[in-house]
Amino acid sequence: GMEKREAVKELGTWLDRFNITDYENKKVEELSKGNQQKIQFISAVLHKPELLILDEPFSGLDPVNVELLKEAVISLKNSGVSILFSSHRMEHVEELCENLCILQKGKPVVQGRLKEIKRSFGKKNVTIHSDDDLRFLQSHEGILQWKETADGVKLQIANEDISQEIFAMLQGKGFIRKFELEEPSLHDIFIEKVGAIYE
Repeated sequence: GMEKREAVKELGTWLDRFNITDYENKKVEELSKGNQQKIQFISAVLHKPELLILDEPFSGLDPVNVELLKEAVISLKNSGVSILFSSHRMEHVEELCENLCILQKGKPVVQGRLKEIKRSFGKKNVTIHSDDDLRFLQSHEGILQWKETADGVKLQIANEDISQEIFAMLQGKGFIRKFELEEPSLHDIFIEKVGAIYE
């Protein structure tokens, strides 16, 4: 009766959201891997669970479907669903997670709130875009990593004060199109914490 009508309506909404209303009467086996994944996702959330466990949910999806699924995950999170999510893609973890745990051989090497993990890492990144030769900066001792890019350089620095010193060194040294101080990425933290074990 009423409950079934609600469920059918809810299903319609999800099929619509994922642009797969045409497949309502198809067998799952006939669908592409990406569409099968969407159906699996819908069947997992249809009964409005309190806890949702997603294991590498974006693997094998093209960029458009990754965005669709991300939006769906965020709207579920905002509606109060607790989501446990495993992924090797640090940028997805960064976008979607508040708390995280990085496991290495089954043992946690990093865990806690994403914001606090980034803050306590201490090191920061600086991106500089310029057509001029920036190698004169290399002598600065606060620079831990130096990577030349197509547009200039990307630096890892010991702390944010160093960025102010580098900024001062750049004054009058040519045209700077971009100077950006950023938190370390989760990728940086992962490489350092997990990479140390592989060395």
